[in-house]
Amino acid sequence: MNNEESRTNIGTPVPDASSPEKLREQVEHTRDELGHTVEALAAKADVKAQAKEKAAAAREQASEKAALVADQIRGKTEQATQLVKDRTPDPVLEKTAQAAAQVRESATRAGQYVADKAPDPLLEKADRAASLARANRTPLLVGGALLAAFLLVRHSRGNR
Repeated sequence: MNNEESRTNIGTPVPDASSPEKLREQVEHTRDELGHTVEALAAKADVKAQAKEKAAAAREQASEKAALVADQIRGKTEQATQLVKDRTPDPVLEKTAQAAAQVRESATRAGQYVADKAPDPLLEKADRAASLARANRTPLLVGGALLAAFLLVRHSRGNR
């Protein structure tokens, strides 16, 4: 039986004991392989780390999906706005602009009244809400214009 054919019970070749240098090389090589195997097994057994990786991947995927949906919504909003502007008669657009100006004036007066009468914590919360509204001004204005146009069209149909 030669050296390549002889194996131990676990399938490892029996080392050639003819050279101590060769034996050391084989031992070192076996240690390296064993170390890599242990590392791979430890990584597979680390359920917490795997769960964190999967959670991070899911968060990233959800974030990308949310950004995509937000872009689609912006695009659809712009299309709807343009469609409403194109199909709305000029007198209705003018009345809408006048109504918006009146709403702005009334909101300014109401805001001043509230600022004069409201306690400080409430004013701080209102300031945060106003900042948020300013940051999302375009969608709010588009929504308000669409609502005003819808109400004016509905009102004019009701008078007929």
